[in-house]
Amino acid sequence: MKRVLVGLVVAVTGGAAGIGREIARELGAAGALVCIGDLSGDAARAAAAELPGTVHGCELDVTSERSFHDFLAVTEALLGPVDVLVNNAGVMWVGAFDDEPDSATARMLAVNLHGVIRGVRLAAPAMRARGRGHIVTIASVASKVSPAGEATYAATKHGVLGYLTGVREELRGSGVRLSAIMPGVVDTELAKGTSTGAAPLLQPVDVARAVVEVIQRPRFEMTVPGSLGPMLRWAGVLPQWARDLILRRTVPNQLAAVSGSSARATYEKRLLDGDSGD
Repeated sequence: MKRVLVGLVVAVTGGAAGIGREIARELGAAGALVCIGDLSGDAARAAAAELPGTVHGCELDVTSERSFHDFLAVTEALLGPVDVLVNNAGVMWVGAFDDEPDSATARMLAVNLHGVIRGVRLAAPAMRARGRGHIVTIASVASKVSPAGEATYAATKHGVLGYLTGVREELRGSGVRLSAIMPGVVDTELAKGTSTGAAPLLQPVDVARAVVEVIQRPRFEMTVPGSLGPMLRWAGVLPQWARDLILRRTVPNQLAAVSGSSARATYEKRLLDGDSGD
């Protein structure tokens, strides 16, 4: 049965711009009650004021236990118990593995992996106690493949999928659902200057609509576009040499894409300064 979104309380991390903002837009327009969190509380509140429906904004640092706890508490105080948490915040540094600054490695692990773990750990127990709830995480096709130039980013997304797989089994029968959305390259600041490979460039609204769909009709894994799912499954059963051949023709080489380019310089400086997110 298709789930009704009207009145559903949804908390969205990294919601001031990009994918998170579009998720809030789609959900707010559908009648959900939304709270978006972002590193800049001012940016979150400004975005919320421009979006349709009931949308609030507040400060959130997903790398801080206290900040994430307070974000969920504020959401509940404003709108009621959280029915859906959307783990969307993410960062990405692109380049050769041996050129990657340690601070970039630490930031990706802190936001992309530990931030998701923290969100699930803080939100799921209350959902389990009520016997219902849904945690949707914006992962990536990099949860299944590892493009050259994105080794650590892919490692964090592989880690997210592994973590969600284990927690999903622990929550089986509790009424709490987990979903992992795995998009290809999306036209956001995070992906600026990178290549899409054989897949089309997605827009944030494509991912936002996938989130709406998975809330209405829950499933654990969802690729965007949907055609990526079968390709990845077929590649997984091939011998290594054949799998390598197919993936090298379809998965973008981001090391080559950013070589000699300064397109990502501003974004990655902010990432290293600790104030970047998607």
